[in-house]
Amino acid sequence: MQQIINKDDDVLDILITDFTDSMFCTAFKTYFSELGIEVNDWDGVFSEMNDEGDNEAFIRMTESGEVIGFIQCKPISFTSYFFEETILFIREFWVSEKYRNLGHGKELLNLAETHFKKKGIFTSILTTDTAEAFYIKNGYRRAPACKAKNQDDVFIKRFA
Repeated sequence: MQQIINKDDDVLDILITDFTDSMFCTAFKTYFSELGIEVNDWDGVFSEMNDEGDNEAFIRMTESGEVIGFIQCKPISFTSYFFEETILFIREFWVSEKYRNLGHGKELLNLAETHFKKKGIFTSILTTDTAEAFYIKNGYRRAPACKAKNQDDVFIKRFA
């Protein structure tokens, strides 16, 4: 499913909840290609994203249909015997090289944070090995006590 969230100047922001959507698939494949990651079963990857449930992505594109970037998120719950908090996990985040350093990444990040804040989620978590300065500039802080399975640094932000 697609839902237009914002339309400003020559930029369109679209909420995606169906990860077999061709627009999302094209953007995601381009992102993985830039990373040098090869995938043998793209259909399986996108079906798995759908089957997990609760995944959402925002795609930013030009009015002419060129993808600027996307952010893919999933709410996850951390629980203990006494506490529970649902937080926003930023799974994947990419801006096309052509559009980097023009504010699109910040806008996509703000769009996701605002969307999930309206759903009662006030904390975001992610890992990164490439964009530490970007996240710090946008209010994220390293979470040294939190360990990621991929060994990347973990960053967290509270936006209450």
